[in-house]
Amino acid sequence: MSQRVYFLAHGRVQGVNYRYFAQKKATEHSITGWCRNTENGKVEGEAQGDENSIKLFLKELDKGPTHAHVVRLDQESRDVQDGEGHFEVRR
Repeated sequence: MSQRVYFLAHGRVQGVNYRYFAQKKATEHSITGWCRNTENGKVEGEAQGDENSIKLFLKELDKGPTHAHVVRLDQESRDVQDGEGHFEVRR
């Protein structure tokens, strides 16, 4: 069963390839959605996929890429969206 979550990563997550790490991991787990930098130094996004894939994806986002330091990863459920084909990095 598909689910969708909003996530907000706190810590050193900008300028460390975090968004592209998220896109790579999303693709590996067949997850659609998006992510972008916020004006206050965080990364936010939405991810949609099956429950197990979302759980694994969020676990990887909580760790982040090599040079990131994720302090906290907030999560909220969202309504599933139809017609999304991939995970995109937004500016």
